[in-house]
Amino acid sequence: MFGWEKSQLQRLPPVPFPCSFKVEEPVEVYHDKEFKNRRWHFQSYNFTVSLVWAPFLIKSDVFENENGVSTSEIQLHLDILDASWTSQYESFDYIIISGGQWFLKRAVYWENGAVVGCHYCQNKNLIELGFEHLYRKTLQKVFSFIISSKHKPVIFFRTWSTDHFENGEWFNGGSCNRVAPYKKREYREGYNERVMRGTELKEFNKAEATLRGSRDLKRLKLMDTYGLSYLRPDGHVGPYRTPYPFAKDRKNAVSVQNDCLHWCVPGPIDVWNDLVMKMALD
Repeated sequence: MFGWEKSQLQRLPPVPFPCSFKVEEPVEVYHDKEFKNRRWHFQSYNFTVSLVWAPFLIKSDVFENENGVSTSEIQLHLDILDASWTSQYESFDYIIISGGQWFLKRAVYWENGAVVGCHYCQNKNLIELGFEHLYRKTLQKVFSFIISSKHKPVIFFRTWSTDHFENGEWFNGGSCNRVAPYKKREYREGYNERVMRGTELKEFNKAEATLRGSRDLKRLKLMDTYGLSYLRPDGHVGPYRTPYPFAKDRKNAVSVQNDCLHWCVPGPIDVWNDLVMKMALD
């Protein structure tokens, strides 16, 4: 999640986030121990950008190390929003909210203080509710909070961004070696992408319908990057992710874990910055 506080919107720099070009070097005014939550300030514009780490948007207990190795199932509370972002909500004038691949992870689901089910919990004797249930309930909770809140920032809901692993996943040798964008009709949408995107559009449209006739409707905007993203299998970090070593020859390439989810900078997501500024200034 990104949030920013404006003071002089008409004088904003062309791109508010660190990218391949900029008109001012922002000052980092805060970061947590793991650099997951950060804040930058553009002094001459009196303009602050915050990165808030809330991967599920709802309250979560995660037992993973930095390499994604888990010692226990994630515990998710479907009826409690993550205070990491709700506690700061009223300080932001513009907010970008998005979900991601974290919703596909193995997890136990809680409501009203009791376990109600799970996703991919082996030998737990729990009802399999699936990630679709989790994502739908989460977005309903998020949009309900936005609509009912007295504070009315401009909200950009950014859509799902697909990965481009081929010949496996991140944990079993999957890679992304393409060096050019997909051609028309070359990309084949997978089940996860179809379900997640369908859920996003359905819940966003329901939120829009609730606001119809209200002046707050124009403050809720869909930032649809899905079509732009799935066409760019060539834009990922691949084997060159830092701080991890990458293979220097083909012989060792198979042993290197590829990152085919996150994007190179500069890269395809620079276009997202242009979209943000167009939507903000409109």
